[in-house]
Amino acid sequence: MSLLKLYRLATIAATPFASTLLNWRAKLGKEDPERLAERMGESNRSRPHGRLVWLHGASLGESLSLLPLIDRFIQRGLEVLVTSGTVSSARVLSARLPAGAFHQYAPLDAPKFIDRFLDHWRPDIAVFAESELWPNIVTAVRARGAPLVLANARISRKSAERWRAIPGAAKSIFGAVDLCLAQDSDNAARFLALGARCVRIAGNLKFDVPPPPADSAKLAEFNGAIGARPAWAAVSTHPGEEDIVLDAHVEMAAQTPTLLTIIAPRHRERGVEIVEAARARGLSAALRSQESEPRRDVSVYVVDSVGELGLIFRSVGVVLMGKSLLPGGGQNPIEPAKLGCAILHGPNVENFTEVYGELANAKAAARVTDAASLARAAHYLLAEPARMRKMGRAAAETVEKLGGASRGIMTAVEPYLAQMAVAQQ
Repeated sequence: MSLLKLYRLATIAATPFASTLLNWRAKLGKEDPERLAERMGESNRSRPHGRLVWLHGASLGESLSLLPLIDRFIQRGLEVLVTSGTVSSARVLSARLPAGAFHQYAPLDAPKFIDRFLDHWRPDIAVFAESELWPNIVTAVRARGAPLVLANARISRKSAERWRAIPGAAKSIFGAVDLCLAQDSDNAARFLALGARCVRIAGNLKFDVPPPPADSAKLAEFNGAIGARPAWAAVSTHPGEEDIVLDAHVEMAAQTPTLLTIIAPRHRERGVEIVEAARARGLSAALRSQESEPRRDVSVYVVDSVGELGLIFRSVGVVLMGKSLLPGGGQNPIEPAKLGCAILHGPNVENFTEVYGELANAKAAARVTDAASLARAAHYLLAEPARMRKMGRAAAETVEKLGGASRGIMTAVEPYLAQMAVAQQ
């Protein structure tokens, strides 16, 4: 029996326990307790009339990358269903989706739930972001004849190696994709090696995503609270990185006592432990969920809220991107670059080699390796605002130059849209 058949049988056997699992995850804050039914393919929302495009992104970053496509599909007169699997992505998308698009949680990858989902929504085409391909979902979409497109396609070297260890399953899954639109040549080669049939290079959609918004009143309050203090931010940090950031703060504060360090962890539930780590170093620290704005006596401010990166990027000139100081592959620097921030990053950015390389070539980003080098780089930029602003302008110009993927993707899917239009006549 093939691995995919075993997987299908296992998900069928686990289906009766889905409700228990979802309720447990809801207690941990990993599911929306009011919308658990959506994870089992149910919805209290009616399907809109007309042609429907289903776009899916696994979590926040992948979902936001679809925003430029969402706008273009709506301009073509299509209804747009957007799914994701995380609470944070649902919250942010609810504020950023344009009229004509709506969000649902993606169903768990069990045949019963997927069939229920597809029976209700009947998508005319499915567009998934990056490499979010679940075996049962792929099989069900193919069985119903809807074209399956992988947009902004990216797969890490490690993930590709794991798939190559099961070549039969890889060919069945990736070979079922009608059109794979890769971010670059390296990713295109990986998808071809895994069995994808039609692969093209279309660029990175994230260059086309509008910068994250910020409420003007909140921004004014936040900037007013910071005042003239030198401030910088470390965003999307992961366990272990905050210790490096805090050590860098201690070193910098010896020269700049009024320094404010803002930390926005990738997982906001870690806010309390970061505050405790700061206080263990004798630093005054506060959580945004408990303090609306950074008080004058707070030196480390931990942002444990959702959807406020736009506020941070507009309030500081220097941003360290997390998941890069320790092995992890890096986080995407496009959003702070679009808002004119000087970018700092660690040595581990292999997941975003292209954009970091372009930023480095434009002298818009600097590489650091530890607390000492981070302190030196951040202190230098804060002490030299002209240099900081020059780096920020270079960052904004670089990412603007690299845009255009959404136009190429729409051109590539045009034949499918034309077929949909003919079928509706």
